[in-house]
Amino acid sequence: MPSEGSTYGDIHRYEPPRESTAAAIGIVMLTLVEIIMVGLFTYGLISGWGYPRQFAALGNMFLGGLLAGIFINLAFILLLYRKEFLPDVMIVKKRRRKWEDLYIREEDVDGESLGDGLGDTIKRAIYPYYKR
Repeated sequence: MPSEGSTYGDIHRYEPPRESTAAAIGIVMLTLVEIIMVGLFTYGLISGWGYPRQFAALGNMFLGGLLAGIFINLAFILLLYRKEFLPDVMIVKKRRRKWEDLYIREEDVDGESLGDGLGDTIKRAIYPYYKR
C-alpha cells in the first residue's frame, strides 16, 4: 500500500505484522508470570515482609527485586507485542532546517533591525487604539 507521492503524510512504506503464534503464546505465558509476580509482591507488602524486624533488609531486597522483575517482564511483553503485532509504517515528513522553527514567517528569516518600527510598537503597546 505504499504511495508513489512524496507529499506530507503519504505512507512511504507499510509492512504488515507477522502475527506469529509462538509470539502470542509467549505473551500469554509472560502475562501469567506477571500476574504471579504481582500477586506475590502484593502479598509481601500486605504481610509486612519489608517491615523493620530481624531480617528486614532481606525482605526489602526481595520486594525490590520482585518489583524490578515485574517491570522487566512487562518490558518483554510490550517488546514482543510491538515487534510481532504492530505494523511497520513509514510516513513522509516535511524536512526542516534547524533554524526554521525559530521564525514564524518566511520574511522574518533574516530578522529585523533593532530600532526599525520601535516607536510604533511602543505607541501600540501604550495606546491600543493607535491608528497608523
